[in-house]
Amino acid sequence: MLLGSIVVVLVKGGYVCVGSTLTCTLSGFTLTATDLAPTINTSMASLAGLISSF
Repeated sequence: MLLGSIVVVLVKGGYVCVGSTLTCTLSGFTLTATDLAPTINTSMASLAGLISSF
């Protein structure tokens, strides 16, 4: 949810165009169907924990 909010802000601010957003979204959906998904989720959870510790 947090990453989605960040993407919305970036698109509204003009920092990222809609085409790039769609490409990243489709890449994300493709990655969730691979064996890398658990590793990515674990890495993102670790990063979120690191950020929230500040």
